[in-house]
Amino acid sequence: MTGTFAPTAEQIEALARRALARIPQPFRDHMGTIALFVEDFADDETLDAMGFEDPFELTGLYQGTPIGQKSISDVAAMPDRITLYRRPLLDEWVETGVSLEALVTHVVVHEVGHHFGLSDDDMHALEDAVG
Repeated sequence: MTGTFAPTAEQIEALARRALARIPQPFRDHMGTIALFVEDFADDETLDAMGFEDPFELTGLYQGTPIGQKSISDVAAMPDRITLYRRPLLDEWVETGVSLEALVTHVVVHEVGHHFGLSDDDMHALEDAVG
């Protein structure tokens, strides 16, 4: 990503897909139905539900039922999804000086962690494995 323009949603999605591809195999086997989206910001309804007033506070969101809570008797639901929010990610990238790839990887791993119901410590270990 070179040039003088901010990375596009498509470029951020490519970074996120590369991060997902680096998730260790035992986890990847159970991620097949997770949809990935990149939007500029969370909508007002999502921000309200999450308790955020400032849309720049939310960089990513997992929506779905964590694996450990799913049941074969569940009514078919929408597929689980991870949404990354481009503008807050870009702001954090500029503010922290962390590479955009590392930042996107961190957010993706965190949201995948929610899919698996992982603790913060387990999410950090998963992030270390993803690199």
